[in-house]
Amino acid sequence: MVMPKIMGIVNITPDSFSDGGQFDSEASACMQAEALVVSGADILDIGGESTRPFAEPVSVEEELERVIPAIRSIREKFSIPLSIDTSKAEVARQALAAGVDIINDISALRKDPAMIHLVRESTAPVIIMHMQGTPGDMQLKPQYDDVVAEICDFFEERLNWLDKKNVHHSRITLDPGIGFGKSLAHNLSIIKHLSVFKKFGCPVLLGHSRKRFIEDITALPVEERDLPTAVLSALACGSGVDILRVHDVASTRTALQMVEAVATAA
Repeated sequence: MVMPKIMGIVNITPDSFSDGGQFDSEASACMQAEALVVSGADILDIGGESTRPFAEPVSVEEELERVIPAIRSIREKFSIPLSIDTSKAEVARQALAAGVDIINDISALRKDPAMIHLVRESTAPVIIMHMQGTPGDMQLKPQYDDVVAEICDFFEERLNWLDKKNVHHSRITLDPGIGFGKSLAHNLSIIKHLSVFKKFGCPVLLGHSRKRFIEDITALPVEERDLPTAVLSALACGSGVDILRVHDVASTRTALQMVEAVATAA
């Protein structure tokens, strides 16, 4: 069994659901990046706009002010692959110039028409996510007849569209979008059937860390959800997940060590 890569989250925002305001300066973001690297992160995902339910959008200028200085400082210290979590083409463009390697667009290149042009101009890998609605309304009343099948239909449409834009599938990672326009039942079904998304031949990312559905099951507040996050990370290994996007890298790294030990036992 090939162990998934761990993507550590660096939120340079005042209002993210889990750690808003903790790392919203260049210095604190760099300290968090270092802590994640020391804990065993394989990738760092840097974002300057909260996409929690009912979040307010920020301007391009504000997002750039948040992320670009931090990206430059982090890149100076570490050679680890960096991802920019943005749906804005100009933010992605400047982030790539500052040393970022990967574009992580929760809108799946739908929000900013200029994003596809940037993707075509660059060679950067791209993460595309499924979301029903927008952060402002996605959790009001999410509905599906078959959540897994409908996400598969969405990925098929996006990949066909990217083909027509001459963006090869080898650059694409798929994120089914845990918590983005999904109920508790939808999220659990996605995790249970995660292996289905492997049929497209693209890496699959799971972004489940500390999310509200964990509280729905455990009643744990956000600061106490790293253990169930790590449990879900371990379970996802059996589905062939390729990237685990988490806040607490250390607990997920430990969980993966245990999975690997069992998987390689005689």
